[in-house]
Amino acid sequence: VPDQIARWMPKGMQTLGTDGFGRSEAREELRDFFEVDAKFTALAALQQLSRTGQFDAKKLPEAVKKLGINSGKLDPASVPEAHTLQGED
Repeated sequence: VPDQIARWMPKGMQTLGTDGFGRSEAREELRDFFEVDAKFTALAALQQLSRTGQFDAKKLPEAVKKLGINSGKLDPASVPEAHTLQGED
């Protein structure tokens, strides 16, 4: 639903969610893996604010460090096992 209404949001929108993807770790690990825990939510908010000129985009790398985000972490959408459905191996 969020992606369906995003076009009507005047300042844009950042969709968050895990959709399961067949992963069986604890919720905390899933949220970190799929980048929807508190630190990634804060970063998404800062990125959106930078797009609208309300936060200096030059400060984003510093925010990544302060939030303890591994900038070398693979994008969860590009990790092959992230696309495996439950029951499929």
